[in-house]
Amino acid sequence: MATRKSRTRSRASGSPGGGNETARAINDSAQKIWLAGLGAFERARAEGPRMFDTLVEQGKSLGGQARDAADQALRSLKEQASGAGGRFDKLEQVFEDRVSKSLKRLGVMTRSEVADLSQGVRDLSDQVREMMSQQRRSPAAPKASKAARKAGSKAKRTAKKAKRTVKRTAKKAAKRARHA
Repeated sequence: MATRKSRTRSRASGSPGGGNETARAINDSAQKIWLAGLGAFERARAEGPRMFDTLVEQGKSLGGQARDAADQALRSLKEQASGAGGRFDKLEQVFEDRVSKSLKRLGVMTRSEVADLSQGVRDLSDQVREMMSQQRRSPAAPKASKAARKAGSKAKRTAKKAKRTVKRTAKKAAKRARHA
């Protein structure tokens, strides 16, 4: 029985002594891998600083290109934003025009119209005061003509009406401004 077992072994390995060759091939391969690793380590250690400097130089050139690309993108965004600003100005103008038309339809006076009316009221008030002071100074005040008295009272009424209109308009405008 012992003979049979040895024959089976020699047939499995393919040739007598074939096991040693395989082991030797594996050992040689492992030795070569080990030596290749040591060689790579030594080369990295020796060329490491030069390789590092080369990578830094490449990074510098790419950094300039990246900066240029970022600047270009920023310029593009600014151009787009300025175009949008013009659109907002146009939209604001359209809005102001529509509000102005609506206020006119409602009969609300504009700022300049209120200022003109206020100036007219001031002028009339000044005229009334002047007429009243003339009446007090002149001894013939009681004998003043009927037309002069009528004109004075009419100016007073007009001034009062104008004053009331200005107040009402100012109140309405203030109210609308608060609600707008």
